[in-house]
Amino acid sequence: MALNYETLLCEVKDQVATVTLNRPQVLHALNAKVFNELEAVFVALAGDVGVRVILLTGAGEKAFAAGADINEIAKTDVATGEAKARRGQGVFRLIETCGKPVIACINGFALGGGCELAMACTMRLASETAKLGQPEVKLGLVPGYGGTQRLPRLVGQPMALKLLLTGEMIGAAEALRIGLVDEVVPAEKLMERAEALAKTIVSMAPLAVAACMEAVRWGSELGLEAALDVEAEIFGRLCGTDDKAEGTKAFLEKRAPIWVGR
Repeated sequence: MALNYETLLCEVKDQVATVTLNRPQVLHALNAKVFNELEAVFVALAGDVGVRVILLTGAGEKAFAAGADINEIAKTDVATGEAKARRGQGVFRLIETCGKPVIACINGFALGGGCELAMACTMRLASETAKLGQPEVKLGLVPGYGGTQRLPRLVGQPMALKLLLTGEMIGAAEALRIGLVDEVVPAEKLMERAEALAKTIVSMAPLAVAACMEAVRWGSELGLEAALDVEAEIFGRLCGTDDKAEGTKAFLEKRAPIWVGR
């Protein structure tokens, strides 16, 4: 299966979709067309039962996404600026809540909107050459696609403010140290590692994978008592599934389970 767009590429193989930003001449800058196509492809993949994991990367070795399209940003006023921020937030929230693990494969620059895009993913793998940052203050702006909210949740408020207020660009090793990325691998091994991780997730029960993400997401947005209630409800829901029956039976019979997704 292959889906083609103007600003990105999408391929599906062995239940893993690879979405590749494909504007190398501008380091995959995020313009209105990119947002439209990201929305379209993630809606399609979210509804495709044949897709279990999504990899997101940028074509080539220079950039994951170097940021928002500054030509578009320069033309905004109060109303159009807020609308642009809400549009980006909406698309990134779609990615975050699509119900399937999305692994950002950060090759090269992930700055501004590109860093925000990576933070909206379920997890982040970075090449040793990756550079990340939120340099919006250098343009007289703040991150508008969720960066001021997701960055503190990932690295803590003091470190987030350091990065936001200085506009500092950091390397992959520092990003790993502070928790902005989850793994760092050699550039030539980035997609190989991502595909191996995706293969592991694909081998797990699909309803349980989706439920883990649902529970963790609610836990980040609710107080502890309310989140524990959600966890108990999700646990009970899974106890009534065919996959739970198969998983426990396969364990007791010492064989590999066969998941049906219901």
